Amino acid sequence: MSGFFGVVSKNDCVKDVFYGTDYHSHLGTKRAGMVFIVPGKGFRRSIHNLENAYFRSKFEDELGGFRGYSGLGVISDTDPQPILFNSHLGRFAIVTVARLLNLEELENRFLEKRYHFTENFEGNINPTEVIANLICEKDSFVSGIENVFESIKGSCSLMILTEDGIIAARDKLGRTPVVIGKKKDAYAVAIETSSFPNIGYETEYFVGPGEIVHVSQSGITTLRKPGEKMQICAFLWVYYGYPPSYYENINVEECRYRCGANLAKRDPVPADFVCGIPDSGVGHAIGYSNEKRIPYKRAYSKYTPTWPRSFMPQDQEQRNLVARMKLIPNREIVDGKSMIFIDDSIVRGTQMKDSTIDLRRAGAAEVHMRIACPPLLFPCIFLNFSQSRTPLELAGRKAINQLGDEGDDIIGYSDPDSEKYRAMVARIAENLDLDTLIYQRLDDLVDAIGLPKERVCTHCWDGSGYC
Repeated sequence: MSGFFGVVSKNDCVKDVFYGTDYHSHLGTKRAGMVFIVPGKGFRRSIHNLENAYFRSKFEDELGGFRGYSGLGVISDTDPQPILFNSHLGRFAIVTVARLLNLEELENRFLEKRYHFTENFEGNINPTEVIANLICEKDSFVSGIENVFESIKGSCSLMILTEDGIIAARDKLGRTPVVIGKKKDAYAVAIETSSFPNIGYETEYFVGPGEIVHVSQSGITTLRKPGEKMQICAFLWVYYGYPPSYYENINVEECRYRCGANLAKRDPVPADFVCGIPDSGVGHAIGYSNEKRIPYKRAYSKYTPTWPRSFMPQDQEQRNLVARMKLIPNREIVDGKSMIFIDDSIVRGTQMKDSTIDLRRAGAAEVHMRIACPPLLFPCIFLNFSQSRTPLELAGRKAINQLGDEGDDIIGYSDPDSEKYRAMVARIAENLDLDTLIYQRLDDLVDAIGLPKERVCTHCWDGSGYC
């Protein structure tokens, strides 16, 4: 996905930006950066590669070279950020959490106008530079951001650092969250509210879909009112979000408890215990255990001292290896037992197949898998979740293909009461060597989140959603 954190303060804000950005590390995999307006020297930034390291270790030694009363930090899932711009709107720095489906179209649009791009990476133009150019097509930051909303296909939330403070804008349909925190002498803008408490901020305001705000030392000013439509990503609660965070004032961990409870209510299979696949499966499993009244046990332990996040390496084979190496089954708990295992989702199924093999080797009598969301049938077109070279890599689509269906009626497989759905789930269970497999129903997931269905993006499961 990606995450950002910005501060406007009456005192030096470097440490707040550093620690606040670090609390977004679970959201990004590729690049990270910070930028400050240093008194008397202007904009100063630093960008590092995070593919084989962590944010804190890359930037900690540089803190002494930064100072200032305002600054931004970003953990990026794709491009190097922040971008520095000098334009008719003035000098500014920009960070984004975005996915542009029409990036090539926008590139050609600018090249035809004889624009040029300087922020290339891995042979591609930088999406954040494209967004900055869209902003600079207009006569103000507000009309420029509205130009972004009108021009892109996908999603984009952003922050702009100027001499006058921070301008923050949430994606026009609110697919990603933006929230403002406050303490005595400063305001912060973030994706995750979990970044606030340990550096002294209280959650002050949830920015609405399409809303644009200006944040200064003196307060928050709305520059564009929020829109009525919202399509916030449901995976924020299922998977992406850090447990203490709130989106739309709904806590992530409490939502996961409700997800697990809803799974338990529809599950007739008896078992000796329930276990969550760390990390995001744990909250779902606790909710299941509390509802079903069977013990919660840690049949898997996660070894993190030397193994980085499993989605960090860019090579899929290496990601699979890292994921397997860091999860260690406990034979004493597993041997001879019937167990319920809960995970947030099944994307390709490779890691889950490896987990099943490990559990069988450890002596598991029965492995019953429960998934906190419905089957993934459509690659995400708005963020960076469930990305594949082809939709056929998704476990659900692979099963459909094995059943002899050419995929003309994928929507028909999303109905949990249909024969097609039951056949697909049975084939996935067979592919993964599971004794039983139950997915969360979409209506139960929406109920656990607590927002109306039309305000939550569920495209990955039912193909709905719009740009």
